[in-house]
Amino acid sequence: MDLTVNGHAVYAHTGGRPFDPTLPVIVLIHGAGMDHTVWSLQSRHLAHHGRSVLAVDLPGHGRSGGAPLPSIEALADWIVALLDAAGVAKAALAGHSMGALVALETAARHGDRVESLALLGVAETMPVHPDLLAAAALNDPSAIELVIGWGHGPRGHVGGAAAPGLSLLPGGRRLMQRARPGVLGVDLGACNAYVRGGEAAAAVSCPALFLLGGVDRMTPAKSGKALAAKVSGSEVILLSGIGHMVMTEAPNATTDAFAARFSAR
Repeated sequence: MDLTVNGHAVYAHTGGRPFDPTLPVIVLIHGAGMDHTVWSLQSRHLAHHGRSVLAVDLPGHGRSGGAPLPSIEALADWIVALLDAAGVAKAALAGHSMGALVALETAARHGDRVESLALLGVAETMPVHPDLLAAAALNDPSAIELVIGWGHGPRGHVGGAAAPGLSLLPGGRRLMQRARPGVLGVDLGACNAYVRGGEAAAAVSCPALFLLGGVDRMTPAKSGKALAAKVSGSEVILLSGIGHMVMTEAPNATTDAFAARFSAR
């Protein structure tokens, strides 16, 4: 689906079914340096079980135009502009890593537009090592290797894909190599600068699911649980042996969790 948001072309995958704004809507928000394809299985399931899906490419990512936005707050306001462009009054939001911070901030800033949340690979703050920030700013390929290596749990380092013939690390590496120069650096800078996680969590008034990897080295599960404790009535699902890339390392468990929370039929 092609949209125009704030004067720029934006692409969103709709899960293989035409987008219908009269159905319950879910927006899927990817992480730093990635795009809508990380949600391939979840978007398709939700679209065929009563939801309208917008698995969006954020500005400057994937097939969307414009420049990457430099802050989580700006991205949260952009999500509301996306809803306006799609003719959607209220939606569920699911986000991974940077996308989880965006979903959280959107719910805090624009609570009347957010039905519910699912947050994967998230923590109150996401500090990024200065060496990684510098490498990403210079478009050094080592930045991708660091993100992909640290982002996957042990299973990902020995293939780990649910689909035969695929391997998680090479797939993740190729995904991030598709990003335009400078995008990863801007995204990591936005994560590093965001300090409103605890404040935003306390302001959330909608139901929230936290889907956390038990061996996540980027946003450790204990940090995700601490953030969940600040959201009234939140639910936490801990996935044993899974790293930061929750939806690709544990696609079936992620889809099952989404089905239980978001399927409309």
